[in-house]
Amino acid sequence: MSGTHGHDHDHGHHHREPESLLSLRVRALESLLIEKKLVASEAVDRIVSAYEQDIGPHNGAKVVARAWVDPGYRQRLLADGTAAIEELGFGGVDLQVVENTPGVHNLVVCTLCSCYPHALIGLPPVWYKSFEYRSRAVREPRVVLREFGVDLPESTEIRIWDSSAELRYLVLPERPAGTERLSEAELATLVTRDSMIGVAVVKPSAAAAR
Repeated sequence: MSGTHGHDHDHGHHHREPESLLSLRVRALESLLIEKKLVASEAVDRIVSAYEQDIGPHNGAKVVARAWVDPGYRQRLLADGTAAIEELGFGGVDLQVVENTPGVHNLVVCTLCSCYPHALIGLPPVWYKSFEYRSRAVREPRVVLREFGVDLPESTEIRIWDSSAELRYLVLPERPAGTERLSEAELATLVTRDSMIGVAVVKPSAAAAR
C-alpha cells in the first residue's frame, strides 16, 4: 500500500502530466455524448464543478463539524445517519456513521467494488477502488493504517466497515485538541476525505495550535 496516499498534494510541477487511460476514456466518452447531442457541454461542466467544488469532501466535512459542536446533532447522526444528513440538506444516501474514540478507530472499505458516499465526500480515490486496499484493509488493517501515517497503539480496537450498495459508511473522526475556539465553519476546513474513510486523523490547523 506504500505510496497510495497523498494524491491530493500539489508538488508544484509545471509540466503537463500524461493523462491516465481512465481520464482519456472519460474525455472520449464526454466527446461522444456531446457529439450525439445526448448531453450538453455545459451540463458536463456543471457536474464536474459540483464534484470538485461543491461536493468534494465539503458536504461530509460540514456534517462532521456540526456533530463536533452540537451534541444533540451528534447523537442523531450516530443513531440515524440517513435522517441526520437530510437535516443539513444532504440526501439520497443510506448512511451509517461510526465514531472514532480514544479506544476505537473505524476504517471503511468496500470489499466487493467501490461503494462510497459520493454525495458527501466526492469521487473515491484510486487506492480505495484497488484490490490491494480492499483485501489488505480487512486482513491487516493496522499495517495499512500505518502505511497511511496512522500509527495506533495496540490497545486501540480497529473496526472494519464494509460498504455496500444498500448502506454506506462515514467515519466521524475525533475532534483534535486545541480547537475549542474555532467556529463550526473553521472546523469543517480541517476535515479531510481520508479522515472520513478512516485512513487519516484530523489535525489542528496552525492557527488553532497558536
